[in-house]
Amino acid sequence: MRATARLAAAVTTIAAVTALTACGTLQEASQAAGAVADTASTVQVCTEALAQATTAFDTTSPEQAVEQAHSAADNLSALAANAADTTVNEAITAMATTLRAVTLDDLILQPAAWLEDKATKVADLTAACT
Repeated sequence: MRATARLAAAVTTIAAVTALTACGTLQEASQAAGAVADTASTVQVCTEALAQATTAFDTTSPEQAVEQAHSAADNLSALAANAADTTVNEAITAMATTLRAVTLDDLILQPAAWLEDKATKVADLTAACT
């Protein structure tokens, strides 16, 4: 009987160790899957954000260009809310702020300065996404 009790204790111990190991492995797999999902999400958000940020505005109509910039800013703000990465979120938000702040005077009186600021924000966004 004594051997049976020892055998039962050994089997129980092995089962417990196996269960704990499996639990740890599942947790690691879950964490890895979460990291992959975050990366995929960041890639998707970055792709959409860069597409919005680099959209060519109507050069024949400054009024239309301002409207397009403001619309792109709204889209970027929505994307920033979906960015899991803080650096990406901040870069998208900065780009949205630049586009939202553009005025008709900016495009008529000092277009080069505004384009330079936009180009800087696009470069920052690109860097955050890589």
